[in-house]
This record gives sequence, structure tokens and C-alpha cells, in this order.
Amino acid sequence: MRHFFVKASVVVILLLVVGYVLFEISGSRTFQFWGGLVGKVETQEKVVALTFDDGPTEKTEEILAILRDEGVKGTFYLTGKELETNFEDAVQIVEEGHEIGNHSYSHQRMVLKSSTFIKEELERTDELIRQTGYEGDIHFRPPYGKRLFLLPYFLNKEERKTILWNIEPETYPEVANDANKIVEHVIEKIEPGSIILLHVMYESRTESMNSIRGIIASLQEQGYIFVTVSELLEFEVN
Repeated sequence: MRHFFVKASVVVILLLVVGYVLFEISGSRTFQFWGGLVGKVETQEKVVALTFDDGPTEKTEEILAILRDEGVKGTFYLTGKELETNFEDAVQIVEEGHEIGNHSYSHQRMVLKSSTFIKEELERTDELIRQTGYEGDIHFRPPYGKRLFLLPYFLNKEERKTILWNIEPETYPEVANDANKIVEHVIEKIEPGSIILLHVMYESRTESMNSIRGIIASLQEQGYIFVTVSELLEFEVN
């Protein structure tokens, strides 16, 4: 009996270790099992991509007005469900020359999901994006940055890159609640080829919205140029 409990304990420990490792891999910014993963672009050029997750929502015009005033193009990772609800806002994003990426349809964590679920989530959202008139490459950003086996495998078969980020000031509560601190965080972490992630499409993210002009002005003072993700990928050093 004692031998049985020892073996059972070892099995449990191994399962916990494996589970922990897989959990860490699912959110890794630098590793996935298949396909191209981009957290930042390796380049010496002072280029940076400003990206926005979720939406479109009624806040779309506000963020577009800021980018219009500043003469900057952004990359919007939209969800299919919100795209259906606020379709004209997505059309406006396209008409103003910004890039659109696929952020799934339902914004569920795409870990331990079936291949059928993953395929439907991506294709349904791709179709909606194309209906807006957007003609560029549609890169994919997984909700919460989470993926494990099937999602990277599916994207790899489609020869599509997984786009993440290397600067996310909203991760830190003490930073996220103050626009000035968001700007300071970005300035501290910025490097050539960076991908900045912000959520600005909801009322709860007012400080993120308020930080955009400061981020743009501060980085431009340092000589940075803002480009879309697809443009940023062209600077990759092979």
C-alpha cells in the first residue's frame, strides 16, 4: 500500500509539473511549438508599432481622431463579435488607412479548444474583416496571448504569424491607472522594433486613451517612426 501511495504521489507531482510548464508555454512571449511568433522585430531601425486590442466600439472615433491628428497609423486587432455589432466603425478604421488583425470571434482563450472551434473563430472573423474592404494581410493575435498546440499548428498550416507584443503597460495596475505612468513605462521599455499593446476601446480604459498622444510625442522626440505591424515585419533582420 505504501508503495502505491509513493507511485501515486510521483504521478501527481509529475502532472503538476507538466501542467505548470504547459501553462507557462501557453503565455510565453518568445516560444510556441509551431509557426512564426512575433513579440518584437529584430532591427536597428527606430520603428515601432502601436497596436490596439478588442473592439470596434463606440470609442473607435475617439482613437481614430487622435491618430488622425498625430499623423500615425495603428494596427487594430478586432473581435468578430464586436465587428458585427459595430461594423461601420471597422469600415472607418480601414478607410483611414490603418491595419486590421484578427483577434478571434468570441475572445475566448484558445487553449484546449478543438480544431473545429479554432477554424471557425478565425475564418468567421477573417470574412467579416474582408467585408470592411480591408485588403492587406490579416495577422492573428490570440486573446490574452494564450495558445498551446492546435492554434499555432493551424496558423502554421495557413502560413500566418502569431503577433504578440513586448510592451504592455496595462499589465501593471500601478501603471495602468495613470496616463503619465503609461507614457513613462513605454519610454523606459522602448527599443527598435517594439510592438506596443494598449486597450482603448472601453470606458474603463480612459487612462490608456489619454496616454496615446504622450506616447507618440515622446517616441517621436527620440526619433521613432510609427508603422503598422505588416510594415514593421519588413524591417526584420534575417
